[in-house]
Amino acid sequence: MIDHTGFAVTDLARSIEFYNKALAPLGMGLIMKFQEIAAGFGENGKPEFWIHGGHTPTDQIHIAFRAKGRAEVKAFYEAALAAGGTDNGPPGERPQYHESYYGAFVKDLDGHNIEAVCHEAYLG
Repeated sequence: MIDHTGFAVTDLARSIEFYNKALAPLGMGLIMKFQEIAAGFGENGKPEFWIHGGHTPTDQIHIAFRAKGRAEVKAFYEAALAAGGTDNGPPGERPQYHESYYGAFVKDLDGHNIEAVCHEAYLG
């Protein structure tokens, strides 16, 4: 349904470094960069997530990236924290959403709430 999405960041270079590290466990990386204006991340050559530099974000947003399993959710969380993100909810089940919801939440360098989530049932 959605082809791509994005939001503003204050420091493009710093945010590229953060997202390259945070999204690596999900198999995503930097695909395109347009001078000091914008950068697109994704996989298989298709940028699906964009950041636009040099702006002051007026509101923080939430975006959830699909993980292939609980291990990827945990790896995303650890990588995002190591890259300078702030904990906003450690990896865990979120039964208030549904019984198989497993996610982790991190605030990025501009306060955006980023999440990795999978919807697989825990098998033991």
